[in-house]
Amino acid sequence: MKLDPTKMKDWQIAEAAEENLKPAAALAQELGLQEDEWTPYGKVLAKVDVTKVLKRVGAGRKGKYIDVTAITPTALGEGKTTTTLGLVEGLGKLGKKVVGCVRQPSGGPTFNIKGSAAGGGLAQVVPLTALSLGLTGDIDAITNANNLAMVALNSRMQHERNHDDAWLAERGLKRLDIDPERIQFRWAMDFCAQGLRNIEIGRGGKLDGFNCASGFYITVASEVMAILAMSADLADLRKRLSKIIVAYSKSGAPVTTKDLEVDGAMCALLVNAIQPTLMQSIEGQPMFVHAGPFANIAIGQNSVVADRLACALGDYVVTESGFASDMGFEKFWNIKCRCSGLRPDAVVLVATVRALKAHGGAPAVKAGLPLDPAYTTEIIRRAGIQPVVCLNAFYTDTQAERDLVRRVAEGAGATFAVSDHWLKGGDGAIELAEAVIAACEKPNNFAYLCDLEEPLKARIEKQVKEVYGGDGVDFEPLALEKLAAFQADPETARLPICIAKTQYSLSHDPKLLGRPKGWRMPVKDVLIYRGAGLVVPVAGEIKLMPGTSASPAYRRIDVDVETGKVKGLF
Repeated sequence: MKLDPTKMKDWQIAEAAEENLKPAAALAQELGLQEDEWTPYGKVLAKVDVTKVLKRVGAGRKGKYIDVTAITPTALGEGKTTTTLGLVEGLGKLGKKVVGCVRQPSGGPTFNIKGSAAGGGLAQVVPLTALSLGLTGDIDAITNANNLAMVALNSRMQHERNHDDAWLAERGLKRLDIDPERIQFRWAMDFCAQGLRNIEIGRGGKLDGFNCASGFYITVASEVMAILAMSADLADLRKRLSKIIVAYSKSGAPVTTKDLEVDGAMCALLVNAIQPTLMQSIEGQPMFVHAGPFANIAIGQNSVVADRLACALGDYVVTESGFASDMGFEKFWNIKCRCSGLRPDAVVLVATVRALKAHGGAPAVKAGLPLDPAYTTEIIRRAGIQPVVCLNAFYTDTQAERDLVRRVAEGAGATFAVSDHWLKGGDGAIELAEAVIAACEKPNNFAYLCDLEEPLKARIEKQVKEVYGGDGVDFEPLALEKLAAFQADPETARLPICIAKTQYSLSHDPKLLGRPKGWRMPVKDVLIYRGAGLVVPVAGEIKLMPGTSASPAYRRIDVDVETGKVKGLF
C-alpha cells in the first residue's frame, strides 16, 4: 500500500505502517541487546534496563550526538519531532546505525490542540495509538508518585491538627508544624484542566483532611517528571525524590518527601518508569521514548538515561528538545548537558516557511504571502556550535520561498538543508542527513552560558539579555525574597536556572513575535525543585496547568467497534 501524506491523515498512515512493524525482539537484536536487558510489552514495544546495558558495554560515549530544536514556533507547531524522525530515517537510508530519542506525548496536548507529537506524514514514531494513549505507563506512574506525596502531606497536616505530640510520638512521628500558607507542591493530572488550577481541599469535618488552598499542574510539569528526565539511574532517582520540598514549616524550615517518609513509596511506583521504552520509526529505526514535553513550563527534554543508552549503542544519536532554541535548546545546553556529561556534535534548527512569514509580520499563515525572514541562529552559536538550519518543507511551499530561506540562512553563515521527510520519509531527508554528518565532523567550542558560582539573580538576568535579547529583568518582591533565601543556601545557590515562560515569543509576551527589542522580563515568582536540581523563575502569565480549547482533538477521536482500532489521533 502506497502511503501518501497528501491524501491520508497521520493516523491512517500510522495504522497502515503498523502492519509491517518489526517485532521488539528484532529491534533489540539490531541494537545488540542481550535477553536479560529488555522486557517485551506486547509484540512491538519493550522496556530497556539501562543499568544492565551500560554496565556491560560501558557508559563511555560512542555515537555522534545531535540535538534538534527550532525557531520560535507558531500555534501550529513547526515539526521538531517530525524532523527528528525524518533525520533518523535519512541517516538510516545512508546506512548509518542510528538511534532516535524523543519524549512521550502528554495527554493534555493529545486530546487538546496540538495532538500526539508522534511526528507526521512519513516521519512518525509507531505504533501511534500506543504512544498516544499511555504507552508503558510512565506518565501514569509519575502522576501517582506525585499525588502520593500530596496524600502524605495532607494526611500529616490533618493528624498534626487533630492530635498532640504524645499521640504522634506513639506512632513514631515528630511534629513538622507545616505552614498551610507555604505549601509548595500540587496535585497532578495529565490533561489540560484549567478548572483545577486553583482549588480548595479538605472541606467537611475533621476527618476529611486538612482544609486549605491547593491546585493541580499538568503531570509533565511536575517536579517528579523533571526528576525522571534528569536521573542517571534508579539510585539517583531514589535520592532525588527524597529531596523534593513539598512545603515549609511555620519556622521556615523546608519539609521534604523524606520528612513525610513517602519518598521510598514514590520510588516504588517509578521502578519501571526509569527504563526507556523502545519503539521504532515508520522505516524501522529504533527509537527510545522517555520523559515528557512542555519546555515552556518544564525541562522538556528526553531523559538523560535514554540519551546515554542511545550513545552507547548507536553510531548516530538524534535527540529532541522541546519548543524553540530559547526554551528547549537553552535547557538542553545549560541543564541537560551538565547533568548527562554529553556534548552535542551538531544542532539542527528547524524552520518552516509559514512560521517565518508569521514572525516576519505576515497577516496570516498562508503560502504565497511575502516572506520576511525573522529567525536567528545566535542562541545556538552562543553555545559554541554552528547550527544546521533545516527547512521542514511543506509541499505547498514555492521554490522561490525555499530559495529565499536558503540564501538568508547561508548568508548568515549557517549550513542549510531542505528536508521533505513529511512527504517522502527518509528519501526526502538525505540532504539533511548528509549536512548533519558533515557538521558532526567539524570541531565546536561548546561552553555553558554561565558558571554555577555566579549568583542566581545575575544568571537569570544574563539569560534574559544574552539568550532572549531582553533589556533586563523586573523581579517582583516575592521573587526577590525567594532568590535571597535560595542564594543563602550553598546547595540551592549552585542549581541551574530553568525559566518558565511562553513558547510563542523570545520574550514573556506571546504577542511579541520575531526578534523583539526594548522589553524587560517580569518575574513574579521563583520555584525550587531541589530534587530535580533546578531553580525555576516564573515569567509573565505562564500557567503550569494549560487550558483546553473550544475545539479540542478529543472531539475527533473514536474507536472502530468492529476492530477495536482507535481512529482520529494526529
